[in-house]
Amino acid sequence: MDVKVTLCKSIGQLFPLPVHPFNLQNQQVKSYAQWQYEKGEETIHHYLENISKEDMLKDKMILDIGCGAGGKSLYYASNKAKKVYGLDIVKGYKHEAYRLAVEKKLVDRFEFVLGDAAQLVFKDKFFDVIMMNDAMEHVQKPLKVLQECYRVLKPGGKLYINFPPYYHPYGAHLSDVISFPWIHVIFDDDTLIKVYKYFVQNFSDGEERIALRISKDHRGKEYFSYINKMTVNRFVTLLAQTGFQHVYHKEVPLRKFLKPLIYVPYLREGFIKTVVCILEKAV
Repeated sequence: MDVKVTLCKSIGQLFPLPVHPFNLQNQQVKSYAQWQYEKGEETIHHYLENISKEDMLKDKMILDIGCGAGGKSLYYASNKAKKVYGLDIVKGYKHEAYRLAVEKKLVDRFEFVLGDAAQLVFKDKFFDVIMMNDAMEHVQKPLKVLQECYRVLKPGGKLYINFPPYYHPYGAHLSDVISFPWIHVIFDDDTLIKVYKYFVQNFSDGEERIALRISKDHRGKEYFSYINKMTVNRFVTLLAQTGFQHVYHKEVPLRKFLKPLIYVPYLREGFIKTVVCILEKAV
């Protein structure tokens, strides 16, 4: 028996699990799409310190990258957007997204697009706004995605980004079954993969969760393909390679009383809850 795996299993669920949409859906409490829709306001509230909701969304052509089951896209559409295109690589989300679109009477202002954000199918200068809510840490080619965003934005168009950095307490995105904070700092990926599989093996959607998070490389070795381990420093370095102008940047601490720690080298990445950024394409 692998000692690391045994130890990780033992401490992995020492704390209550955070509320997670996959678990809510599995327990038939609410769908992933409905959960996203209800959280729609939270996806933009940090930006509202710089811009009004109306100026963000009303009459705008919007691309929502990493839309998941489309709930947040439909929230944007409900705020009088001209049209919202929700983009995701998971085919199964399409049906759920349109089901909620019908329920919310927003079919005419929403379209689900199955595709890769690094190879957008849209023409140049097509969008007024691009939303990347909890998506920057997932895309496999982040620089290419940023370049594609720049291409399809109109001059003066804005890209709104927020994401939890990798060293966030739950930055490994395993909190649907592993509640111990910073578990990914303590254990290597091979151990975490085995433990994650163990915890979800009897779930009705266990195979889907594994397929979403874990892939095999060209050697057949399993790895977490669901995240790119994006750090704050890496993100800043990537932005410097684009033509975007910085409109707004904020690093939100885990708790207000922990704010001093986000200015401490080597510690800061672990105590930032969310990176918030508004970028603009030059006119």
